[in-house]
Amino acid sequence: MDVDTSYKHVDYLWDEKKAAELKGDEVALLLYRSNILGADLRITNYGGGNTSCKTIEKDPLTNQEKEIMWVKGSGGDIGTLTRSGLAGLYVDKLRALENVYRGIEFEDEMVALFNHCIYDLDSKAPSIDTPLHAFLPYKHIDHLHPDAIIAIAASKDGEQITKDLFNGELAWIPWQRPGFDLALQLRDALNANPGIRGIILGGHGLFTWGDTAYDCYINSLSVIDRASEYLENNYGTKRSVFGGVKINSLDEGMRKSQAAKLAPVLRGLASSEAAMIGHFTDDMRVLEFINSNDLEKLAPMGTSCPDHFLRTKIRPLVLDFLPADSDVSDFAAMREKLATAFEDYRAYYTKYYEDHKHPNSPALRDPNPVIILWPGVGMFSFAKNKQTTRVASEFYINAINVMKGAEAVSEYVSLPLQEAFDIEYWLLEEAKLQRMPKEKPLSRKVALITGSAGGIGKAIADKMAEEGACVVLTDISKERLEEAVKDFGKDEAVQTELDVTSDASIANAFDQAALAFGGVDIVVNCAGLAISKPLNETTDKDWDLLQNVIVKGQFKVSQAGASVLKGQKMGGFIVNIASKNGLVSGPNNVGYGTAKAAQIHMSRLLAAELGPDKIRVNVVNPDAVIEGSKIWEGEWAAGRAKAYGISVEELPAHYAKRTLLNEIISTEDIANGVFAFVGGHLSKSTGNILNVDGGVAAAFTR
Repeated sequence: MDVDTSYKHVDYLWDEKKAAELKGDEVALLLYRSNILGADLRITNYGGGNTSCKTIEKDPLTNQEKEIMWVKGSGGDIGTLTRSGLAGLYVDKLRALENVYRGIEFEDEMVALFNHCIYDLDSKAPSIDTPLHAFLPYKHIDHLHPDAIIAIAASKDGEQITKDLFNGELAWIPWQRPGFDLALQLRDALNANPGIRGIILGGHGLFTWGDTAYDCYINSLSVIDRASEYLENNYGTKRSVFGGVKINSLDEGMRKSQAAKLAPVLRGLASSEAAMIGHFTDDMRVLEFINSNDLEKLAPMGTSCPDHFLRTKIRPLVLDFLPADSDVSDFAAMREKLATAFEDYRAYYTKYYEDHKHPNSPALRDPNPVIILWPGVGMFSFAKNKQTTRVASEFYINAINVMKGAEAVSEYVSLPLQEAFDIEYWLLEEAKLQRMPKEKPLSRKVALITGSAGGIGKAIADKMAEEGACVVLTDISKERLEEAVKDFGKDEAVQTELDVTSDASIANAFDQAALAFGGVDIVVNCAGLAISKPLNETTDKDWDLLQNVIVKGQFKVSQAGASVLKGQKMGGFIVNIASKNGLVSGPNNVGYGTAKAAQIHMSRLLAAELGPDKIRVNVVNPDAVIEGSKIWEGEWAAGRAKAYGISVEELPAHYAKRTLLNEIISTEDIANGVFAFVGGHLSKSTGNILNVDGGVAAAFTR
């Protein structure tokens, strides 16, 4: 039978050729189906929902054939799911747990019992949703969180809409926290409604199924597409979307400019308990919501789907007192203006906790907002790392979609606060948080490195990212930047061209850092060049170029960086890559050596001035880092070789032999020197010089 795959609101991604290669391997088909479902955020959000299949396997102890369920394990994401992310469990043992289930008050103890049902010893930890799949008899099952379905599930008339829209083909179960009791309700709903093709969970999501991976996939897409079409046909028919427009957005350039200026202040305030990484979006869906008449009504109501508020908190902070076109360039004034809003939000969240906590509830978590809405401009989010804050932003857009749909066809209904609290502070959720791996030393920090498309700068960027920092790659060469950024993950780095002699270029680089990550914590001045000439051959052009790039460049970048660091009020680091030549005199080096000496003393002056703001300024002095360095390409190497009366090829060995350790210095050695200052062990050091030169006695500072 031909299947209509002309969907309007979801992407049909099934590849018959790919599926044919997997034929006979139901688990592989499960993974394939999961990945293509997760590739479309209209179908399910990151980390949301779960999928399963059931197969017949031989029991290794009895050699008898047993039905085994393969289901997404705890904490996974179906879009990136692999076999290692699955849990494999005996279906009969899972169903037999009904015999020991003591009721809804004892849900948590059931999760530990899932471990007694494991068939595959390499299983990922089973999630709380595991029994929901076990009590349904179908071979392939999808549990998804599509915005269109949740819009219906979170509407006042959701049950009737489900009945009418799907002609009784979908059953409805009112809101129930996930767990064993909900699994039994799914089974009962199926028994009471034979022949249905799925179940909508009130305020939560969708269950669909099929006898094959493909049948299940088509069923899921068809249901979601129908719900999406229904919503689209109703937008603007009863009333204007979100009650119509209340204010107009700034134009895109102004939105970005305003957001970049305000982000560091917001980041500092949101980091009162622990440092946070930021994210900004002015997505049209966000602007439609935050500029509307209904913002005041809907935003305080909170989100509905548990997956949403676990990542966004139950409600956002709305900056409705701050006009979009306000002058936000004065960081101190903005901080004073915003401080009360943050204090009020923390008080609200603390009261929410105190009003709903149980005797055994986990301690109050960070009371700062995760989502901040600025009408006319856009949405900020703040969390522990870039991926988490980006995903929180995506989830709030999901929540916006849900509110838009629910209001179009009925009336949006959020979860009761006690239900929301019980999910947010669930002991099982707390246990999951406690199992999170230890954060890296530079987690929650943002590093902007000049001249980081290659050589020493690239090695420093690599080291910062390796140790957990978000990285802003900057360089004057667009081509080198585009090549360098390929070495970093999606949420690790952004790139922006930077000419350190241009005020506008510097301002843009820090704006890009603010828009991508909320601000900056570490500024590394690494951009430079080298000219090796005798005194009588050094031209005014040579001198001015060295002074502009090395000295003025460090001054201007540090000036802009210090402004951001002060605006955040989180302290920070400036590390300047100077040179042994700033301390040691040598032949044919007057222009370069003078510039490097100026760098070093400027660093001392900045350390003295910025210390009260907890901004540490230190210097790393390399020497003879030839490997991968742009400086050693061309005339500089030839000039230094000429000065020492040797060939260019002999330079590495020459420089190594003149050191006390007889070592060649690598770019990684310099990066490690930078990390020594910013990694936490030297947090009470400023105004220092660290020579990374293999030991050059003449460069000893004391």
